Amino acid sequence: MPRPFRLRKVCCRPTSNYFKPRGIPIEALQEVNLTMDELEAVRLADLEGLYQEDAAKKMNISRQTFGNIIVSAHKKIADSLVNSRALKIEGGVVKMIERNFVCYDCKHEWTSPHGAGRPDECPKCKSINIHRSVKDRGWSRHGGHGGGHRVCRRA
Repeated sequence: MPRPFRLRKVCCRPTSNYFKPRGIPIEALQEVNLTMDELEAVRLADLEGLYQEDAAKKMNISRQTFGNIIVSAHKKIADSLVNSRALKIEGGVVKMIERNFVCYDCKHEWTSPHGAGRPDECPKCKSINIHRSVKDRGWSRHGGHGGGHRVCRRA
């Protein structure tokens, strides 16, 4: 009996999910289907520059599975570019990641889909004193914990 399939965590949906070569009618093109988890693997490994181990943790999968996904994604993207095929992004067994917010005035907590932008105000009391929930906080985008990069200069 095969191992149960784990949902892969995906950060956000792409704004465009179909790419085709210029000047070739859609009817004349073959399609290559890139799944949402393959797109997320490419985003984490190639765009964000994460190591496979770290990217696999973000997607809630094993490093080996991540490696298999990224190889499949690279082959599909190469096929699309080299052989002038349309690239369609859809499908996959994924779970969209949500962000948690808290209002510091009324203590109301709510979730928002990742990629939807930061809310302007609390949906309950309309306060602008809102922040990411403590459980969502972690390493900053700049690779450090808290204040980003620190530069040490010698005099």
